[in-house]
Amino acid sequence: MSNNKRKDQHVLGIDLGGTKILAAVVDRNGHILGSAKRKTRSERGVGEVIARIIKTAYEAVDDAHLDMKAIQAIGIGAPGVTDYATGVVEFAPNLEDWVNVPLGTRLEGEFGVPVFVDNDVNAGTFGEFTVGAGRSYHNAVLGVFPGTGIGGGIVLNGRLWRGTHNAAAEIGHMVTLVDGPLCGCGRRGCIEALASRTAIDRDIRGEIRGGRDSLATDLVDLDTDNITSGVLAKALKKGDPVVTDVLERAAYHLGVFTGTMINALDPECVIYGGGLIEACGDVMLPIIREAAYRHLIRPLAPEQLPIVEAALGDDAVVLGTAMLAVASLEDRITA
Repeated sequence: MSNNKRKDQHVLGIDLGGTKILAAVVDRNGHILGSAKRKTRSERGVGEVIARIIKTAYEAVDDAHLDMKAIQAIGIGAPGVTDYATGVVEFAPNLEDWVNVPLGTRLEGEFGVPVFVDNDVNAGTFGEFTVGAGRSYHNAVLGVFPGTGIGGGIVLNGRLWRGTHNAAAEIGHMVTLVDGPLCGCGRRGCIEALASRTAIDRDIRGEIRGGRDSLATDLVDLDTDNITSGVLAKALKKGDPVVTDVLERAAYHLGVFTGTMINALDPECVIYGGGLIEACGDVMLPIIREAAYRHLIRPLAPEQLPIVEAALGDDAVVLGTAMLAVASLEDRITA
Protein backbone atom coordinates (compact mmCIF):
# COMPACT_ATOMS: atom_id res chain seq x y z
CA MET A 1 0.00 0.00 0.00
CA SER A 2 1.34 3.44 -0.87
CA ASN A 3 2.03 6.08 1.76
CA ASN A 4 -0.77 8.24 0.28
CA LYS A 5 -3.31 5.46 0.73
CA ARG A 6 -2.11 4.89 4.27
CA LYS A 7 -2.65 8.57 5.05
CA ASP A 8 -6.25 8.23 3.81
CA GLN A 9 -6.87 5.11 5.87
CA HIS A 10 -10.24 5.19 7.62
CA VAL A 11 -11.36 2.59 10.14
CA LEU A 12 -14.32 2.10 12.44
CA GLY A 13 -13.88 1.72 16.17
CA ILE A 14 -16.79 0.29 18.13
CA ASP A 15 -17.30 0.15 21.89
CA LEU A 16 -19.88 -2.53 22.74
CA GLY A 17 -20.93 -1.86 26.32
CA GLY A 18 -23.49 -3.37 28.62
CA THR A 19 -25.75 -0.33 28.26
CA LYS A 20 -24.56 1.55 25.16
CA ILE A 21 -22.92 1.08 21.78
CA LEU A 22 -20.54 3.81 20.60
CA ALA A 23 -19.06 3.82 17.08
CA ALA A 24 -16.57 6.23 15.57
CA VAL A 25 -14.85 6.70 12.21
CA VAL A 26 -11.18 7.29 12.89
CA ASP A 27 -8.21 8.11 10.66
CA ARG A 28 -4.84 6.39 11.08
CA ASN A 29 -3.61 9.26 13.30
CA GLY A 30 -6.37 8.73 15.84
CA HIS A 31 -8.63 11.63 14.85
CA ILE A 32 -12.37 11.00 15.21
CA LEU A 33 -14.16 12.09 12.02
CA GLY A 34 -17.71 11.07 12.93
CA SER A 35 -19.52 9.11 15.62
CA ALA A 36 -22.87 7.65 16.68
CA LYS A 37 -24.33 6.11 19.81
CA ARG A 38 -27.37 4.06 20.83
CA LYS A 39 -28.52 1.82 23.67
CA THR A 40 -27.38 -1.82 23.62
CA ARG A 41 -30.67 -3.47 24.68
CA SER A 42 -29.02 -6.84 25.32
CA GLU A 43 -32.24 -8.13 26.88
CA ARG A 44 -33.65 -8.31 23.34
CA GLY A 45 -31.17 -11.00 22.32
CA VAL A 46 -27.86 -11.41 20.51
CA GLY A 47 -29.33 -10.82 17.05
CA GLU A 48 -30.88 -7.52 18.07
CA VAL A 49 -27.61 -6.31 19.60
CA ILE A 50 -25.67 -7.16 16.43
CA ALA A 51 -28.32 -5.35 14.36
CA ARG A 52 -27.90 -2.31 16.60
CA ILE A 53 -24.10 -2.46 16.21
CA ILE A 54 -24.55 -2.45 12.42
CA LYS A 55 -26.98 0.50 12.50
CA THR A 56 -24.67 2.48 14.77
CA ALA A 57 -21.72 1.80 12.48
CA TYR A 58 -23.59 3.10 9.42
CA GLU A 59 -24.69 6.19 11.36
CA ALA A 60 -21.09 6.94 12.37
CA VAL A 61 -19.98 6.70 8.73
CA ASP A 62 -22.82 9.04 7.72
CA ASP A 63 -21.76 11.46 10.46
CA ALA A 64 -18.25 11.48 8.97
CA HIS A 65 -19.74 12.29 5.53
CA LEU A 66 -18.20 9.14 4.08
CA ASP A 67 -19.41 6.03 2.32
CA MET A 68 -18.92 2.60 3.89
CA LYS A 69 -16.58 1.82 0.99
CA ALA A 70 -14.10 4.22 2.61
CA ILE A 71 -13.82 1.97 5.69
CA GLN A 72 -10.91 -0.43 5.44
CA ALA A 73 -11.30 -2.31 8.71
CA ILE A 74 -13.34 -2.42 11.92
CA GLY A 75 -12.21 -2.88 15.50
CA ILE A 76 -14.68 -3.70 18.26
CA GLY A 77 -14.20 -3.93 22.01
CA ALA A 78 -16.49 -6.22 24.01
CA PRO A 79 -16.90 -6.41 27.79
CA GLY A 80 -15.79 -9.96 28.45
CA VAL A 81 -13.59 -12.82 27.34
CA THR A 82 -12.74 -12.61 23.64
CA ASP A 83 -10.60 -14.61 21.22
CA TYR A 84 -8.73 -12.11 19.08
CA ALA A 85 -7.64 -14.78 16.59
CA THR A 86 -11.18 -15.96 15.81
CA GLY A 87 -13.25 -12.86 16.56
CA VAL A 88 -15.44 -14.80 18.99
CA VAL A 89 -16.89 -13.26 22.16
CA GLU A 90 -16.60 -16.31 24.43
CA PHE A 91 -18.42 -14.82 27.39
CA ALA A 92 -19.72 -11.35 28.22
CA PRO A 93 -21.32 -11.17 31.68
CA ASN A 94 -22.93 -7.77 31.03
CA LEU A 95 -24.60 -8.93 27.80
CA GLU A 96 -27.46 -11.41 28.12
CA ASP A 97 -26.85 -14.81 26.44
CA TRP A 98 -23.51 -13.78 24.94
CA VAL A 99 -21.65 -17.09 24.96
CA ASN A 100 -19.39 -18.04 22.03
CA VAL A 101 -20.84 -15.38 19.74
CA PRO A 102 -18.92 -15.21 16.39
CA LEU A 103 -19.12 -11.43 16.32
CA GLY A 104 -16.19 -10.91 13.95
CA THR A 105 -17.59 -13.28 11.34
CA ARG A 106 -21.08 -11.76 11.58
CA LEU A 107 -19.77 -8.23 11.05
CA GLU A 108 -17.37 -9.23 8.27
CA GLY A 109 -20.34 -10.75 6.47
CA GLU A 110 -22.19 -7.45 6.72
CA PHE A 111 -19.40 -5.01 5.89
CA GLY A 112 -16.99 -7.06 3.76
CA VAL A 113 -13.86 -5.78 5.55
CA PRO A 114 -11.61 -7.31 8.24
CA VAL A 115 -13.07 -7.11 11.75
CA PHE A 116 -10.87 -7.35 14.85
CA VAL A 117 -12.54 -8.21 18.18
CA ASP A 118 -10.83 -7.64 21.52
CA ASN A 119 -11.60 -7.13 25.18
CA ASP A 120 -12.73 -3.56 25.86
CA VAL A 121 -10.10 -2.84 28.52
CA ASN A 122 -7.35 -4.17 26.27
CA ALA A 123 -8.66 -1.79 23.63
CA GLY A 124 -8.80 1.13 26.05
CA THR A 125 -5.22 0.51 27.11
CA PHE A 126 -4.06 0.36 23.50
CA GLY A 127 -5.90 3.60 22.79
CA GLU A 128 -4.11 5.34 25.64
CA PHE A 129 -0.79 3.86 24.48
CA THR A 130 -1.16 5.01 20.87
CA VAL A 131 -3.00 8.34 21.04
CA GLY A 132 -3.62 9.06 24.74
CA ALA A 133 -1.65 9.42 27.96
CA GLY A 134 0.94 6.84 26.85
CA ARG A 135 1.55 8.16 23.34
CA SER A 136 5.11 9.30 24.15
CA TYR A 137 6.09 5.73 25.07
CA HIS A 138 6.95 3.02 22.58
CA ASN A 139 7.53 -0.25 24.39
CA ALA A 140 5.71 -1.24 27.56
CA VAL A 141 2.65 0.23 29.30
CA LEU A 142 0.33 -1.10 32.00
CA GLY A 143 -3.29 0.10 32.03
CA VAL A 144 -5.39 -0.16 35.20
CA PHE A 145 -9.11 0.68 35.10
CA PRO A 146 -10.98 0.43 38.41
CA GLY A 147 -14.74 0.24 37.93
CA THR A 148 -17.39 -2.26 38.96
CA GLY A 149 -14.43 -4.64 38.80
CA ILE A 150 -10.82 -3.84 37.99
CA GLY A 151 -9.74 -4.34 34.40
CA GLY A 152 -6.30 -4.09 32.91
CA GLY A 153 -4.31 -4.12 29.74
CA ILE A 154 -0.63 -4.77 29.05
CA VAL A 155 1.40 -3.48 26.11
CA LEU A 156 4.77 -5.19 25.60
CA ASN A 157 7.15 -4.46 22.74
CA GLY A 158 4.55 -2.06 21.36
CA ARG A 159 1.83 -4.71 21.08
CA LEU A 160 -1.01 -5.82 23.28
CA TRP A 161 -0.03 -8.85 25.32
CA ARG A 162 -3.02 -11.21 25.40
CA GLY A 163 -1.21 -14.21 26.84
CA THR A 164 -1.00 -17.81 25.69
CA HIS A 165 -4.67 -18.50 26.50
CA ASN A 166 -6.17 -15.02 25.95
CA ALA A 167 -6.15 -14.58 29.73
CA ALA A 168 -3.42 -11.97 30.26
CA ALA A 169 -4.11 -8.79 32.24
CA GLU A 170 -6.87 -10.28 34.41
CA ILE A 171 -5.30 -8.09 37.05
CA GLY A 172 -8.46 -7.69 39.13
CA HIS A 173 -7.94 -11.20 40.43
CA MET A 174 -4.39 -10.79 41.67
CA VAL A 175 -4.53 -11.68 45.36
CA THR A 176 -3.02 -8.84 47.38
CA LEU A 177 -4.41 -9.62 50.83
CA VAL A 178 -4.43 -13.28 51.84
CA ASP A 179 -7.75 -14.20 53.51
CA GLY A 180 -9.11 -10.77 52.61
CA PRO A 181 -12.69 -9.97 51.53
CA LEU A 182 -14.56 -12.43 49.32
CA CYS A 183 -14.31 -11.64 45.61
CA GLY A 184 -16.96 -12.31 42.99
CA CYS A 185 -14.63 -14.94 41.51
CA GLY A 186 -14.96 -17.00 44.71
CA ARG A 187 -11.50 -16.33 46.09
CA ARG A 188 -10.48 -14.00 48.89
CA GLY A 189 -8.23 -10.97 48.83
CA CYS A 190 -8.25 -10.12 45.12
CA ILE A 191 -7.49 -6.47 44.43
CA GLU A 192 -10.99 -6.27 42.93
CA ALA A 193 -12.44 -7.23 46.33
CA LEU A 194 -10.42 -4.46 47.98
CA ALA A 195 -10.47 -1.47 45.66
CA SER A 196 -13.14 -1.73 42.94
CA ARG A 197 -16.25 0.45 42.96
CA THR A 198 -18.12 -2.62 44.24
CA ALA A 199 -15.70 -2.96 47.17
CA ILE A 200 -15.77 0.77 47.91
CA ASP A 201 -19.59 0.82 47.97
CA ARG A 202 -19.61 -2.24 50.24
CA ASP A 203 -17.17 -0.64 52.67
CA ILE A 204 -19.05 2.68 52.77
CA ARG A 205 -22.32 0.88 53.52
CA GLY A 206 -20.55 -1.14 56.20
CA GLU A 207 -19.25 2.02 57.88
CA ILE A 208 -22.72 3.58 57.81
CA ARG A 209 -24.34 0.44 59.24
CA GLY A 210 -21.68 0.51 61.96
CA GLY A 211 -22.94 3.90 63.09
CA ARG A 212 -20.72 6.40 61.27
CA ASP A 213 -22.41 9.40 59.66
CA SER A 214 -21.75 10.13 56.00
CA LEU A 215 -22.86 12.79 53.56
CA ALA A 216 -23.14 10.02 50.99
CA THR A 217 -26.51 8.98 52.43
CA ASP A 218 -27.87 12.52 52.01
CA LEU A 219 -26.55 12.78 48.47
CA VAL A 220 -28.44 9.64 47.41
CA ASP A 221 -31.57 10.23 49.54
CA LEU A 222 -30.62 7.40 51.94
CA ASP A 223 -30.38 4.90 49.06
CA THR A 224 -26.85 3.60 49.61
CA ASP A 225 -27.22 1.23 46.65
CA ASN A 226 -27.00 4.27 44.38
CA ILE A 227 -23.57 5.65 45.31
CA THR A 228 -22.04 6.73 41.99
CA SER A 229 -18.52 7.98 41.32
CA GLY A 230 -20.01 11.47 41.10
CA VAL A 231 -21.52 11.09 44.56
CA LEU A 232 -18.14 9.98 45.91
CA ALA A 233 -16.48 13.03 44.36
CA LYS A 234 -19.04 15.39 45.92
CA ALA A 235 -18.64 13.76 49.33
CA LEU A 236 -14.85 14.07 49.05
CA LYS A 237 -15.07 17.78 48.25
CA LYS A 238 -17.24 18.29 51.31
CA GLY A 239 -14.67 16.49 53.48
CA ASP A 240 -16.84 13.49 54.31
CA PRO A 241 -14.74 11.32 56.68
CA VAL A 242 -16.31 7.97 55.73
CA VAL A 243 -15.87 8.38 51.98
CA THR A 244 -12.40 9.84 52.48
CA ASP A 245 -11.27 6.95 54.69
CA VAL A 246 -12.66 4.28 52.37
CA LEU A 247 -11.22 5.82 49.19
CA GLU A 248 -7.81 6.40 50.79
CA ARG A 249 -7.73 2.77 51.92
CA ALA A 250 -8.71 1.56 48.44
CA ALA A 251 -6.05 3.78 46.89
CA TYR A 252 -3.40 2.35 49.21
CA HIS A 253 -4.33 -1.20 48.17
CA LEU A 254 -4.15 -0.14 44.52
CA GLY A 255 -0.73 1.37 45.14
CA VAL A 256 0.67 -1.80 46.71
CA PHE A 257 -0.79 -3.80 43.84
CA THR A 258 0.71 -1.38 41.30
CA GLY A 259 4.14 -1.73 42.88
CA THR A 260 3.86 -5.51 42.53
CA MET A 261 2.86 -5.21 38.87
CA ILE A 262 5.77 -2.85 38.21
CA ASN A 263 8.14 -5.34 39.83
CA ALA A 264 6.82 -8.02 37.48
CA LEU A 265 6.63 -6.04 34.22
CA ASP A 266 8.96 -3.03 34.53
CA PRO A 267 6.81 -0.89 32.17
CA GLU A 268 7.63 2.57 30.89
CA CYS A 269 4.54 3.98 32.58
CA VAL A 270 1.30 2.99 34.32
CA ILE A 271 -1.97 4.54 33.18
CA TYR A 272 -4.97 4.71 35.52
CA GLY A 273 -8.38 5.34 33.97
CA GLY A 274 -12.12 4.83 34.32
CA GLY A 275 -14.96 6.75 35.91
CA LEU A 276 -13.73 6.33 39.49
CA ILE A 277 -10.32 7.81 38.69
CA GLU A 278 -11.87 10.60 36.61
CA ALA A 279 -14.06 11.54 39.57
CA CYS A 280 -11.72 10.92 42.50
CA GLY A 281 -8.22 10.77 41.02
CA ASP A 282 -7.10 13.99 42.72
CA VAL A 283 -7.31 12.16 46.05
CA MET A 284 -6.53 8.61 44.98
CA LEU A 285 -3.64 8.97 42.53
CA PRO A 286 -1.15 10.60 44.95
CA ILE A 287 -1.76 7.76 47.42
CA ILE A 288 -1.46 5.15 44.65
CA ARG A 289 1.85 6.66 43.55
CA GLU A 290 3.31 6.89 47.04
CA ALA A 291 2.43 3.29 47.92
CA ALA A 292 3.58 1.95 44.54
CA TYR A 293 7.00 3.59 44.62
CA ARG A 294 7.50 2.46 48.22
CA HIS A 295 6.97 -1.19 47.21
CA LEU A 296 9.38 -1.31 44.26
CA ILE A 297 12.27 -3.74 44.53
CA ARG A 298 14.38 -1.36 42.43
CA PRO A 299 13.86 2.23 43.56
CA LEU A 300 12.66 4.46 40.74
CA ALA A 301 11.80 8.15 40.72
CA PRO A 302 8.39 9.24 39.38
CA GLU A 303 10.01 10.72 36.28
CA GLN A 304 11.65 7.36 35.54
CA LEU A 305 8.34 5.48 35.66
CA PRO A 306 5.32 7.81 35.72
CA ILE A 307 1.94 6.74 37.07
CA VAL A 308 -0.49 8.94 35.14
CA GLU A 309 -4.19 9.50 34.60
CA ALA A 310 -5.78 8.36 31.34
CA ALA A 311 -6.51 11.07 28.78
CA LEU A 312 -9.17 9.70 26.42
CA GLY A 313 -12.19 9.36 28.71
CA ASP A 314 -15.24 7.78 27.05
CA ASP A 315 -13.42 7.62 23.69
CA ALA A 316 -10.68 5.26 24.91
CA VAL A 317 -12.27 2.06 23.62
CA VAL A 318 -13.40 3.35 20.20
CA LEU A 319 -9.99 4.91 19.62
CA GLY A 320 -8.23 1.83 20.92
CA THR A 321 -10.19 -0.56 18.71
CA ALA A 322 -9.66 1.73 15.75
CA MET A 323 -5.90 1.87 16.32
CA LEU A 324 -5.85 -1.90 16.77
CA ALA A 325 -7.53 -2.19 13.38
CA VAL A 326 -4.93 0.14 11.84
CA ALA A 327 -2.08 -1.84 13.40
CA SER A 328 -3.58 -5.15 12.32
CA LEU A 329 -3.98 -3.91 8.75
CA GLU A 330 -0.36 -2.81 8.68
CA ASP A 331 0.71 -6.21 10.06
CA ARG A 332 -1.09 -7.83 7.12
CA ILE A 333 0.52 -5.44 4.67
CA THR A 334 4.06 -6.07 5.93
CA ALA A 335 3.67 -9.80 6.62
